[in-house]
Amino acid sequence: MKQLYSVLVLALCTGAAFAQEQNIFNGKDLTGWDAAPGWWKVEDGALTAESTPDKPCKKCNYLIWKGGQPANFEISVDFKLSESANSGIQIRSEAKPEWDTCGYQADMSGDGGLIGFVYHHKRGLIAGRGKKVTIDAAGKKVEENIGNPAELLKNFKKGAWNTYRVICQGPELTIYLNDVKMCQFTDNDAKTAMSSGVIALQMHPGPPMKIQFKNIVLKALKWM
Repeated sequence: MKQLYSVLVLALCTGAAFAQEQNIFNGKDLTGWDAAPGWWKVEDGALTAESTPDKPCKKCNYLIWKGGQPANFEISVDFKLSESANSGIQIRSEAKPEWDTCGYQADMSGDGGLIGFVYHHKRGLIAGRGKKVTIDAAGKKVEENIGNPAELLKNFKKGAWNTYRVICQGPELTIYLNDVKMCQFTDNDAKTAMSSGVIALQMHPGPPMKIQFKNIVLKALKWM
């Protein structure tokens, strides 16, 4: 009986460890993040980057979380974009010099065009809104519909706060917008799949734009 009790306690403790949540942005400053000089700040409790006619962004840069390289996890992020903005949340990515990254991205844009897409720096847009995409070990892509892209886009609130929830578990990556499933991507490609990596927020070059992120909650998940 004592042995059974010990096993149960261990199982509960292990489960609690995997379910533990942490808010990886303190809402006050850039502590815990690595930022390109002059581009990121905290405004109204949100991580903020902005380009203007007087200060255009000519090269992509990423605000990189320094707390680790998660493998199996769920991340929830509130975001707000100006209509001209193009941004994204990097997951399972490689940190590159000069605040660059390479890897999977939960894509987004202020006009809604890229909402609910999975992007990859080397492979482009690899999963669209309303799609379930599987890539096998040889790189062959199979795609099926899981929703109407136009109907799903109606869940996006232009110029207002929205919430992305991204789940990475095993080879599978799923994006939810405001608790509605947008797309699902499974990567079994032996040459390009990444099982872990950095989390980062994108500042994209282009026209004047403003991007903001807050309430960034990371939860570890167990993968068998």
